[in-house]
Amino acid sequence: MTQGAGQGPDVRTATLRDFRVPAYVHEAGPVQGDPAGVAAPGAPVEVAGVPDEGYTPTQRDLPIINRGDTVQVEVQPMPEPPQAPTDEHGPLFVVGDVHGYLDELLAALHEQNLIDGDGDWSAGNARLWFLGDFTDRGPDGIGVIDLVMRLSAQAAAAGGYCKALMGNHELLLLGAKRFGDTPVNSGAGTATFQAAWLLNGGQKTDMERLEDHHLQWMARLDAIESEDGHLLMHSDTTAYLDYGDSIEAVNDTVRETLTRNDADECWDLFRKFTKRFAFRDESGPGAVRELLDMYGGHRIVHGHSPIPYLLGDVGSEDDSDGGGPVIEGPHIYAGGLAIAMDGGVTMAGKLLVCQLPLDN
Repeated sequence: MTQGAGQGPDVRTATLRDFRVPAYVHEAGPVQGDPAGVAAPGAPVEVAGVPDEGYTPTQRDLPIINRGDTVQVEVQPMPEPPQAPTDEHGPLFVVGDVHGYLDELLAALHEQNLIDGDGDWSAGNARLWFLGDFTDRGPDGIGVIDLVMRLSAQAAAAGGYCKALMGNHELLLLGAKRFGDTPVNSGAGTATFQAAWLLNGGQKTDMERLEDHHLQWMARLDAIESEDGHLLMHSDTTAYLDYGDSIEAVNDTVRETLTRNDADECWDLFRKFTKRFAFRDESGPGAVRELLDMYGGHRIVHGHSPIPYLLGDVGSEDDSDGGGPVIEGPHIYAGGLAIAMDGGVTMAGKLLVCQLPLDN
């Protein structure tokens, strides 16, 4: 999840009011109006030169025929042919936003018997999808990426797979690494990826450990996919419709945008994937159906917006004493058409790993 998303349901009309960052913020630190440096989620934050309207801070395959009446042929036993790969799929699991919380991820995967005590794949032909946002806010984003990459190889060798989607924080980290302090047109004054990354939980240790293979892996992630009738995406937004009329087209457009390496184009992509709350409120079911009609499926599964926000139970990262929101599992809403998977691990919530399908 990223600070600065619009509070109301998003629409496809291009707008730059859903995300605002201060001009030329180069170092992490307190924001004006928030001297402690940790704003309470849901509370407005005043940034010099930027209005607080719509600003939503969130912290933290020949038989042999024996013709006896003609020629007798001695038949030697044939070795068993190698086992062909099976087309049968195992159970389907999804993982919500991780945000650098490696220990919590390992515990959640082990609880679902997807990995063993050593952190290695133990689920055979099971399928596992991560919904994006691996870094920022938490202590070990690079460790999370390394784990997902390793599990992907191990799962493939076992007949299953482990795959991942592009989250807005992958776009943010890629932008911060590629463009740094290069000014971009944010629509709310001059902004930079570096400033936005720092403002939204960027960890300097992640940046220091970031290597080329991490960058290549992130840049090749799909933005949207379909599994067993579930439309998987990171953000609860209709902005995906701006990038293509099929799943393949959306993913190709996103990758091509990143390949062109244009700071303003990448910023616009990041900004749109930061939108949220499209499936909430009375217009939510209609927004979900618009995406399902275009890309197929019967239900959307997403991350990005923490469940406490969708429920209106706004907590903070300081709610670790039991006073914060209690998240036990995914949130099914929008008339049963959407499943939210971000349990709010960054705000004393829960890192969710669950098997699909889910009953209403």
